[in-house]
Amino acid sequence: MKNGRIIEAKKFIGKKVVKGKLYEYEYYTLPLNLYLSKYMVRLHGTRYVINVDEDKGIITISAIKEGEQK
Repeated sequence: MKNGRIIEAKKFIGKKVVKGKLYEYEYYTLPLNLYLSKYMVRLHGTRYVINVDEDKGIITISAIKEGEQK
């Protein structure tokens, strides 16, 4: 059985201290603890369709283009 839904990537800002210097970085996540690279977000945006096929155990993520609706 396929289960599809429209989702939006969430942006997180992380901080790390290395040798007394503070570094900040950003990353994006989707539900199910799936991480997206900044390149993917720049290329396709933050809106995606996630399809979960529970019978086969397959998760498919597709980008939604600007102006496209499902």
